[in-house]
This record gives sequence, structure tokens and C-alpha cells, in this order.
Amino acid sequence: MVLLRNEGFLGNPFTTREDVERGCIAPVLEPLAAHTSAGGALIDLSSTATHYDLKAVALEAFARPLWGLTSLLLGGGEYAGAERWIRGLAAGTDPKSEEYWGGAKAKDQRMVEMSPLSFAIAMKPDVFYENQSEESKKNIAAFLETCIGKPMPDTNWLWFRVFANLALRSIGSDLFNPSQMEKDLARLETFQLPPHEATGNAAASAGWSRDGPEGVMQLDYYSGSFAIQFAQLTYSILAAKSDPERAERYRERARDFVLDLIYYFDDEGAGIPFGRSMVYRFAIISTFSALALADVAPPAPLHWGHIKGLVLRHLRTWAKNPDIFRSDGTLNIGYGYDNMNMTENYNAPGSPYWCMKAFACLAAPASHPFWTSQELAWPKDLFPPIKAIPDAGHIMCRSNGHVYLLSSGQSAHYALRHAQEKYGKFSYSSTFGFCCSTGDLDLEQVAADSMLAVRDITPGVEEGDGETWRVRRVPLDARIVGRGSNEVHLRSRWKPWHDVDVETWLVPPQPGSPSWYLRVHKIVSSKGRHLGTSEAGWATYGQSEDGRALVQAFSGETSRGGDQAIGWTRANTSGGCVGVVDIPIKGGAAQREGKLIQSDPNSNVIFSRSVLPSLLGSACQDGCTTWLATAVFGIPTVSGKLPTGWEKEWEKRPEVPAC
Repeated sequence: MVLLRNEGFLGNPFTTREDVERGCIAPVLEPLAAHTSAGGALIDLSSTATHYDLKAVALEAFARPLWGLTSLLLGGGEYAGAERWIRGLAAGTDPKSEEYWGGAKAKDQRMVEMSPLSFAIAMKPDVFYENQSEESKKNIAAFLETCIGKPMPDTNWLWFRVFANLALRSIGSDLFNPSQMEKDLARLETFQLPPHEATGNAAASAGWSRDGPEGVMQLDYYSGSFAIQFAQLTYSILAAKSDPERAERYRERARDFVLDLIYYFDDEGAGIPFGRSMVYRFAIISTFSALALADVAPPAPLHWGHIKGLVLRHLRTWAKNPDIFRSDGTLNIGYGYDNMNMTENYNAPGSPYWCMKAFACLAAPASHPFWTSQELAWPKDLFPPIKAIPDAGHIMCRSNGHVYLLSSGQSAHYALRHAQEKYGKFSYSSTFGFCCSTGDLDLEQVAADSMLAVRDITPGVEEGDGETWRVRRVPLDARIVGRGSNEVHLRSRWKPWHDVDVETWLVPPQPGSPSWYLRVHKIVSSKGRHLGTSEAGWATYGQSEDGRALVQAFSGETSRGGDQAIGWTRANTSGGCVGVVDIPIKGGAAQREGKLIQSDPNSNVIFSRSVLPSLLGSACQDGCTTWLATAVFGIPTVSGKLPTGWEKEWEKRPEVPAC
């Protein structure tokens, strides 16, 4: 049961500035009081572990709420509990205190948490710095300085040291290191994607940045909305006079970037889960909120009413979900619910509070056009429903009430947990989310939604024991073909084994089949290798109308709403209707068997219980090349009910084009 203290967030209409202030204070700031140490510097929320130490974990839970609290105070809001953070900042930076956080060492999590601390000190010094004793002021500066000159990951982490230097400069500390800050900013500039060729015109990159040097291809919310873009906008405020040229460049990048970012949110405000750090939840809306913080006018054809609508609708989607809170009112670790399965090794109990960046709009005064403008809906009349985003390697699709992306070309550059699930799937949906595997032995564990899974079943070969499944992890030769035309599609390859090559075409919805998209695969293998295949569509909620499992993995029994047959399978629940159909193709394999897979619990980021329509078959049984074509169906529900006429949409299956 969620305590009444979350009433300020759950059920919040999020229509006015007062609603947003209440949503910031009630669900986040207030519940933390009971977990705060006597000195205020340590917040202990749970016992789950990360790769960094306990003091850093407690610091993280202390620091991250400052993104929202500082914005609230900047805009003239009030919160009596702010004194906990003022006291805590003094205690946490005092080497003589039992609550001392300790200085940063090489690649230390403390470097990360210096960014919200520095944001508070630099943006609102009258509260967080001027209220301190002279000794505490010296301690604060000395703590921030410990990150300077230390090794840190060659990623967006460099921004955290820039923030520390900005804070040191803002308080007039002689520990400010301008050469270090310039070096970090210059390195971050190399992460920016170069100009690319748009159809018919030379166009600049749309503001996207890699999260690292050339060769790193993770372009998600972390390298975009809730880290690099937010940092650049904050810099544009704090360095407007000292570095006006760079500040203006950052502002223009944000304006370019939001014209792409807008596609990652559906009409109701829900975002498309994709990539790492999804435990930060509503932080994905941060760039839009930060436009108000930095007073950056929206790019044409957008108006402030569109930006306001995007932020408020997104907050409303979370206000309908009590499962993101623990019973004591604090945020849990997960996305749609409490779920450690989909996390990274750096997700501590306080990590979700990065979401407080979503409240950056509170820094804008009540007279700002963000607040005075009328909220506007997603601008369907201003943006085409299908858009190719070459920087991210995505084709964005808004079709028949369903918002999703097709993806090829991204992968993690290090051993990220569930990297293939977070970057390697063919599609990601705002309605159906995505799944993270719980193992690789059976299809229930693999939970390979929006993927083609293969295993070696070659008889008599030791490697071909058929025990484990492999899915796409690193796409090769990924490219968008036909950008700007009606034949736009994604094309890429991947290699599950050294002698097996899978080429995949992803085709967005066609005019006559608005609820479908198409995949075509060409599988080429060395002679004699036999492969088992399983190809799945989107996952949906795994219980039927009668409250029973739609399909039971142990018994194989299905309830009403689940259908499986040769050549197709479909699941119809309160989460929406999803399905896959095997499309005959010249030179293709025998028609595959449709099967509903009861994915392991807690595998999907939105549904704790999910079911996955799949097609089971084989490849390269009698030769070296096999073609597969799959039509993927998805229709969201409206208020838990499928729209009238969805059965007719199921019959409008696409044809395989000449790619």
C-alpha cells in the first residue's frame, strides 16, 4: 500500500504550476525525511548493492533530489525541508564529520553526484552556499576540487567535472581550474556527431552526441535528454557571459535536438523505453523541461504550448502508476514497477531520483510563456507520422494510435547488463516496452521480444547442442535506405556465429497496413549447419480478462484472448493486442509455428507479467540460405479496451516490397 504522502503525485492532474510544485515536493522530497541521517548528509533507502561503496550510495540519494529542489527554489517556490540539504551539504563535506562523504578517487561515483551538488551551489548559492559557515564553505570547495585532475571515464562523466568547476567559479573559489574545464569541454565537443547528408541538402547533425569518442554508438536518453543536452543547457546559463559563443551553440543544439526528441513520446505523453538507465523514469522529458529553465525558445514550428504539453502529459502518465513507489513513499528501482532484473550495476536505491530533472521547468517564473501558454497536443498537423533519424539509427513510427521506433546500428561499447535487449531489438514501443532476459536456456527466459533468436541444432556437432539462444547484439553495416521517400527502411547485418550471417530489412507501416510493420531476414550459413529460430513481436500484459495467465508455461493451456496456429499467433489483453504472421516469400522456409510464450515474470519493463507471440521454425536445414518474412502487429488499448474495428486491422497484412 502506498502511503497518503504520495497523493501529491498519484492522481495529480499536472495542469498548473501549482500541480507541478506539489508533484515535486510530495512524492520525492517529503518521503526522504524519514531516511535522512541526523546530520542530513546520508540518505539510506534500501539494501540493494551497486559497484560503488555505501557512502557513495548514501550521497547519491542525498544529491539527486537537488535537481528538483533547486529548480523549485529558483522559480520562487518554497519548501521548509530544504534545511535538511543545507545541513547535509555541510556535514557531508566536513572531514571531521562522521557523515563525511570522502573525496573523489579515480573514476569515483562521487564525481557523478558532484553534478547535482554543483547545480544547487551554482544556480542557488544564496540558499546552499551563503547559508554556510566560513569553515563549511571551504570544505565544500575542497570536496568539489577532489575530482579535478583525477582519471574519469571518457564519457558524459566529463560534464560532472565541468559542473564542479562551474560551482567553484560561481562561489569565487581559487580552486577553480579553468584549464581543466576547457580541456573537458574540448573533449566533450569531439563526441558531437558530425554533419550528415539529408535528402537533397547538406544538413548539420540534429544536436545528437555520442556518449564517448568515435566508435561509441549509444545514442539514447542518457547521451541525449537527461544528461548531455541538460548539461549543455545548464552551461548556457552559467557561462552566458564568460563563454557566449559556446553557450549559444549549446542552445541551438538543444533547439535542433528537440525536433527529433518529440518523436519519442506518444499522444498521451508516455515515452518509448530504450537504452540504459530507464530507472530514471520521467527524466527522459528533461530537455523539454530544461528549455524553460534556460529560457530557450522552442524551434519552429513548435510553440511553448507544445513544450508545456509534452512535459505535463508525461508527468500525468506516471501519476497513474502507484507501482513506482515503495510503501514508504520513496521511489523504487525499476521502470513501470519494482524490477531489479532490468537494472545496471550502477543503479542504487537513490538512482531513480535523477528523475527530478523533469522538474527543471519550475525554475521558470510563473510569468514565463511555458506557464502562461495554453497546453497544446502533440503536433500531428506539423510533423510527418514516419521520420528517419539517421544519427540515432531509428525510424520513428506514429501509426493508428501506436508510437514506436525501428532500430538498427546501436550497441553498448562495454559489458552493459542486458545490452542486446536495451539496444539490439528491432523495435521499441511506448505501449509495449521491451523485455530483458532472465537467462538463455529456454524461450521463456530469453524473452526475445522484437528479436530473431537462433540456436545451433546441427545433429552430431558438439557446438550444436541446441541449449542456448543467441540474439542480435552488434548490428553491422546498419543504414537507413530511402530517407525522405515512401520506401524508407532500415538495413543491417549481424553474426550469431562466425559462419552465420543474418541480413535484416525493417520496413515501417505501409498505407494499407497501418497497424503493421515488416521484417525480412536473409540467413546465410556454412553448409551443414542447422539452426532453430524463434521470432517474436511485441510483448503485452500476460493475463486475460478472467484474471488467469493468458498462457501457462507449465501446462501450455491458454485463456481467452490468446490464439496460436501454424503461420501466426496473437495475444489480446488489457495491455493491447500484439501478434506476428509468417509471410510467404520466394525461397523462404516452411511456414513457421505460431506460439504464445509466457515470458519469465519481471522480464518486461512495463508489464510484470507478459506474454510474447512468437514464430518457431528452422533455417539452413537443406542449404546455405534461408529467407524469412514477418509481419508484426500492434494496437494499444484506450482506457483498457481495444478500439472498435481492431479485428479488421488484423486482416490488413502488408506485402513484402522489393528492398
